[in-house]
Amino acid sequence: MTPAALADLVRSSAARVLADRGLDHSVLPERVTVERPRNPEHGDYATNLALQVAKKVGLQPRELAQALADVISDTPEVAAAEIAGPGFVNLRLAADAQGAIVRQVLEAGDGYGRGTALAGRRINLEFVSANPTGPIHLGGTRWAAVGDALGRVLSAQGAAVTREYYFNDAGAQIDRFVSSLLASARGETAPEDGYAGAYIDDIASHVVSKEPDVLTRPEGERRETFRRLGVGLMFDEIKRSLHEFGTDFDVYFHEDSLHTSGAVSEVLEELKRSDSLYFADDAWWLRSTGHGDDKDRVVVKSDGDPAYIAGDIAYLRDKVDRGFDLCIYMLGADHHGYIARLKAAAAALGHSPDAVEVLIGQMVNLVSAGTPVRMSKRAGTVVTMEDLVDAVGVDAARYELSRYSVDSTLDIDLDLLRQRTNDNPVFYVQYAHARLASLQRNAAELGLATRADVDVSLLTHPREGDLIRTIGEFPAVLTKAAELREPHRVARYLESLASAYHKFYDVARVLPQGDEEPTPLTYARLALCEAARQVLANGLELLGVSAPERM
Repeated sequence: MTPAALADLVRSSAARVLADRGLDHSVLPERVTVERPRNPEHGDYATNLALQVAKKVGLQPRELAQALADVISDTPEVAAAEIAGPGFVNLRLAADAQGAIVRQVLEAGDGYGRGTALAGRRINLEFVSANPTGPIHLGGTRWAAVGDALGRVLSAQGAAVTREYYFNDAGAQIDRFVSSLLASARGETAPEDGYAGAYIDDIASHVVSKEPDVLTRPEGERRETFRRLGVGLMFDEIKRSLHEFGTDFDVYFHEDSLHTSGAVSEVLEELKRSDSLYFADDAWWLRSTGHGDDKDRVVVKSDGDPAYIAGDIAYLRDKVDRGFDLCIYMLGADHHGYIARLKAAAAALGHSPDAVEVLIGQMVNLVSAGTPVRMSKRAGTVVTMEDLVDAVGVDAARYELSRYSVDSTLDIDLDLLRQRTNDNPVFYVQYAHARLASLQRNAAELGLATRADVDVSLLTHPREGDLIRTIGEFPAVLTKAAELREPHRVARYLESLASAYHKFYDVARVLPQGDEEPTPLTYARLALCEAARQVLANGLELLGVSAPERM
């Protein structure tokens, strides 16, 4: 019995108690909380439902808790239900009911944990979207790992997710990039506000090799050639780096297309005729203060040119027109002000501000030997995705970036991630999977196969129970991770699962030794181990991290 199934049982039992007393059961929450107590001696699970609703129906919490415990105790799946404290109900499952989780995992395979909480939702998930003016830095790398993991988690809950990269191929930063390429091609130093690094020299050399006479052309044609070829080469490198990092996108949307297609002008003219914009000081302003902004934002400047936010509004319109009912933007730490602006844009377009969600990611720092790493081999002073991957590998980089809430600044200890010890979180989890895979190979050599029709009631050791209950939490973890947009919950869960398995393995022998014959307990434990391996593999896949069978 999974925690979700137990929660349903508790709720239905509470409804029966209230109905028998002629009390209103509509006060019961849709979701009943069932949690594992910190002290295992208190039971397998506990619920505070009586404390939540007793006052609403005019009962004392312990009175309602006792009535609830009496009803639940009559359920075959529950071995005992006891009240504790001011009104908690502690629950102990029957061994076969608890062990049924093992069968569920084996039957569901790589589908175990997936749900339907977001079924029917069409989500546009925009992340990374780094300017095509240089390699992806650490902030973008964090989003590459977290964004891809979030897309997988949302999909696992039934959402139709489109991963999108907003290609910023318009604006002043592109002009500075082109000037930097031209300076390199001429053998000059980069402009003061330009870009520098070996990658600039590489791209400039490629442009010259493709167009040998480019430097002799008129200024306008020369700049356009470096813009067209240089931006294309840079973006190709960005896409290559992302692909090698395990992050691919469904859509690469070009910012410039919003201007050349007339989409920006069209949406501005429409909004000028609404109450969403107002004219003051020779400019048009978006009423963004109504959505938490510190001031209204200029959309059309006094010279008649659209401000940057005009493109954002047209881009949001395009997303909605493509049928997305939720647009998630994953932006850097310096974009906090965009939350109110984008919600105001949604309202201006006639949609709920809740159709827009903005996640803000904090900075990432690398540390080695206790000293910050600040220099890149190719990008000068900016540490890049490739620097991190070269140092620790894709798996370690993705896992470490995904295991923390994006709200927190992250210091990555390169020395720790290079270690093959239990102190390294990704090694700890992957080693648990490899250990379990090895166990299955050893079992096969003995002629033992994992079966789903085992007697799970034999799994009564406390460490077996702990491992089973941890396995059973996986679906709820995924649901919560999707609802809160927090894939780091998956990583932390995997570490708790690996810990539960290692503790089980230390006290419970699985395979027979010497001339021993396998027993029903052998097969039950072998099934338990396969269930643990399957859940570890499922969780690692959601993070885009490999599940090695040998280490």
